[in-house]
Amino acid sequence: MSILRNKLLTVATIIATNTTVKAQDHRFDPPWNKPPESKVMFTVPGVDNVPDLFGDINNPQLVVFFAGNQFMCIDDLLAAFKKQHPQYQRIFVETLPPGILAKQIEGGSITIGNMRITLKPDVYTAGKTRTDQMPQYFSKTEAYAYNRLALIVQKGNPKQVKALKDLGRKDVRVSMPNPAWEGIGKRIEEAYVKAGGETLRKTIMEDKVKDSTTFLTQIHHRQSPMRILYDQSDAAPVWYSEAFYQQLIGHPTELIEISAKENIAATYVAGQLKTAPHLQAAKDFMGFLMSDTAKSIYRKYGFTTK
Repeated sequence: MSILRNKLLTVATIIATNTTVKAQDHRFDPPWNKPPESKVMFTVPGVDNVPDLFGDINNPQLVVFFAGNQFMCIDDLLAAFKKQHPQYQRIFVETLPPGILAKQIEGGSITIGNMRITLKPDVYTAGKTRTDQMPQYFSKTEAYAYNRLALIVQKGNPKQVKALKDLGRKDVRVSMPNPAWEGIGKRIEEAYVKAGGETLRKTIMEDKVKDSTTFLTQIHHRQSPMRILYDQSDAAPVWYSEAFYQQLIGHPTELIEISAKENIAATYVAGQLKTAPHLQAAKDFMGFLMSDTAKSIYRKYGFTTK
């Protein structure tokens, strides 16, 4: 009995040790932005990090819902806006998927974990396709930035992924934005058809989803790079700015260009809400997004502004 007990204890120790190592291995976890200063700084990687909520949730003077793939610009954007408009210091920003933000606008609230948020946005930004579907909400819209697709892979590109067609290979694990709530998902499907016809789209989005070699994300702008960094996926189609940013902050990834004939373009549009609680702040922020200062920030992070 003592021998068996010792063996069981040894196995349990090995399992516990391995689990602990993996559970604490959060070196690439967000938030990747700089957290605001506070008397108590309490961020626990992998448990309590809330990377897509920014700034002051209490009595904000401006509320902006940004399509999530712009999260890397937020620190610089808010700093520059506050410098130009010092009357606005309490700003709250969400960078969740645009489809989720649209549902939040429609339903009036969102719950994340145990937290319920009922703040109404002054400005909403998303791809043009999404904002075109929501004209009833906006008093004004403006296009302010542009993007294109790229592939993000592990450093060294061990699977030698060179183009979209390679994502159809059985040995390539794909991380793919879910078209159900991600505008980019539908656009990537268009690119698959350009690269390999309906056959390639079906292979990646149906056959490989069924056998789990294509993973559909819940938050593409966070999950896809993290899946690459933690060796859960081999390649992911993302906006160019996302792959560019991962290299900018020194993460072990590589950016693979997608040819122009297979690529698709995105136009980012800001909409001023008809029901904006802070009307003047909304107008000022809309103007700021069109400024040379804002455009230079977007270019810094891999977007284009034409």
